[in-house]
Amino acid sequence: MASKAFLIAILVAMVATPSLATDHMVGDDAGWKVGFNYTAWAQGKPFHVGDTLTFMYQKGQHNVLKVTGPEFQQCVALNTSDALTSGNDAVTLAKPGKKWYICGFGDHCSKGMKLVINVLEAEAPAPTPNPTPKPGSSSATDISPFKSFVWMIAALAVFKMILA
Repeated sequence: MASKAFLIAILVAMVATPSLATDHMVGDDAGWKVGFNYTAWAQGKPFHVGDTLTFMYQKGQHNVLKVTGPEFQQCVALNTSDALTSGNDAVTLAKPGKKWYICGFGDHCSKGMKLVINVLEAEAPAPTPNPTPKPGSSSATDISPFKSFVWMIAALAVFKMILA
């Protein structure tokens, strides 16, 4: 059974593509708290579709509400049923555009517990140029060492399963 799991892990590793998404810890080490300048924190940071915002705070003392622009300006949330309350809330940025978040506890929003960001389209990976083959060379010999290693490990796993 362990060798089947190993084979599946190898196959997943072979097909998985590297992710360019970034996890943004809101407020960095300060976390989500009263009296922090989240406008300054967000300034200059690029936020892209696929990135994650992680709000860290003491559970039961704060929450995270996604609101509209006018609600953000007035520090009110018309819909509190979707409040995030775990103390370790991850929000995946799914669409481009402005996003507004506030804390709905007491006057926390008016004391600075509010964040507005502009989400950009997903970052595309830089294209990898194909090297020009040298005269007399074959593209079959241009296999990367990593791919060779992955294929060798996969073949060993299959061989082990056959022998088991």
